[in-house]
Amino acid sequence: AAAALIAVNTGDAPRPAMAEPVAAADAAAAANAANLVWRDEFNRPAGTAPDAAKWNVEVNGDGGGNDELQYYTDRRDNLAHDGEGNMVITARKGNPADYQCHYGYCQYTSGRMNTAGKFEHAYGRFEARIQIPTGQGIWPAFWMLGGDFEQVGWPDSGEIDIMENIGSQPADVHGSLHGPGYSGDNPITGSYYHPQGWAFADTFHTFAVEWSPESITWFVDGTPYQTFTPADTRGNPWVYDHPFFMILNVAVGGSWPKAPDASTQFPQQMKVDYVRVYDLG
Repeated sequence: AAAALIAVNTGDAPRPAMAEPVAAADAAAAANAANLVWRDEFNRPAGTAPDAAKWNVEVNGDGGGNDELQYYTDRRDNLAHDGEGNMVITARKGNPADYQCHYGYCQYTSGRMNTAGKFEHAYGRFEARIQIPTGQGIWPAFWMLGGDFEQVGWPDSGEIDIMENIGSQPADVHGSLHGPGYSGDNPITGSYYHPQGWAFADTFHTFAVEWSPESITWFVDGTPYQTFTPADTRGNPWVYDHPFFMILNVAVGGSWPKAPDASTQFPQQMKVDYVRVYDLG
């Protein structure tokens, strides 16, 4: 099953004037190294699949609850190590294997992978260094769902969107919570605007959350840009008190980014240098 993954840009999130250098984020990571509880550095040979001990590869064309247009495959041309230390998720136009999607003949393929049942963790710092794709209708994400998703369903399981971007807004990334009473197009959400106004697709950036029983704080390149607490759920349940699993994917189309158009270039790649999880004590 796939969960909905919808957010809106509130437009009033803090927009810091300057980001800390990436070196600062690296220094913070080094300081936390003793507390590292899980990692994937993606240092496998070119053309190999995600590490099956760490990741599940999702295969479906159901649209993710958002009317997305892609079929998620387990093909290496959609999900593979590049041999240079990255996992590459590639969204492609076309349908060489005649996949069927919820709307009929699929127009696009892409990749989605998760750690459900293989690594689920409550609290800590969840961090990935990613170069995102770009273009109208392209929707990369690094996010989490509650480990009880199969039992209680969405949004009661909770969803933490560490990083989402829609390609028509190349200088904005979004961080959101979806839970009972605040989900779909009504999440608790905010955005971070690139301090120089540049496209996040231009290079690698580090996206993270630090999650405790009392709060969740979002970071881009070491800069914290928003914190949500149980006081922000508008009187609804705070469901971030149990283990979650991680998801990496590139969606195409959907109710938030809308469909690609003539300006969208394919293929589009999301390159993930690493994913690391730290306990914060």
